[in-house]
Amino acid sequence: MSSSDIFIGETIGTAILILLGGGVCAAVTLKASKARNAGWLAITFGWGFAVLTAVYTSAPLSGAHLNPAVTLALAIKDGDWSNVPVYWGGQLLGAMIGATLVWVAYYGQFQAHLTDEEIVGDLGARTAEVKSVEARERGAGPVLGVFSTGPEVRVVWQNLATEIIGTVVLVLAVLTQGLNDAGNGLGTLGALITALVVVSIGLSLGGPTGYAINPARDLGPRIVHALLPLPNKGGSDWRYAWIPVAGPLIGGAIAAGIYNVAFA
Repeated sequence: MSSSDIFIGETIGTAILILLGGGVCAAVTLKASKARNAGWLAITFGWGFAVLTAVYTSAPLSGAHLNPAVTLALAIKDGDWSNVPVYWGGQLLGAMIGATLVWVAYYGQFQAHLTDEEIVGDLGARTAEVKSVEARERGAGPVLGVFSTGPEVRVVWQNLATEIIGTVVLVLAVLTQGLNDAGNGLGTLGALITALVVVSIGLSLGGPTGYAINPARDLGPRIVHALLPLPNKGGSDWRYAWIPVAGPLIGGAIAAGIYNVAFA
């Protein structure tokens, strides 16, 4: 496959992943959404189906990595680093496009949610309690969870470990189940298995951090959150942002090492 096919496939696939994954977060979170308060099960299955749709769509073009941690693991496994920047570039761009499309699809709900007196009042009260600028910048705004992840309890080593562990599980499943004939991405069976693995990770390991397990999935939408003209949107929590990038990359590398030792 050519570099242009890889870039286009990863851009389209990751955009679909984030559109549907971020879309279920918006549906559950935002005021005036028919699915508001549908809960964690809806989010985990929504992300699983998002993975399934994105993989089936992009696999013919790029092998459907859709995740820099998967790309890194495959490069370590195969020793071929030539297209890693192309994959990563498409994934980040696609994630930003997908997050923007979530905003478009839920524009009215974002406006209603972020201008609601109860929600804005709660945000103002929380902000007033914080004395330092540094602490305010650390906090997440009321709709950041639609775009990117955050911890329920801020313990840096635990948050990082959770992302590493979840990504190891994901990437080992990708490396061992249903790779396509070329060995550079998911085959048909692998797409279904990986979607179910993502649901399992969400149900079992998603509680502490929201299970980014994908650097592009978190960083791209976080950038979009910072740029969008959302009223009363609050901070983008950049002090936490390195964890859902570093954790999955470390996890992907560990998974590749385990694969090369135990399965290759």
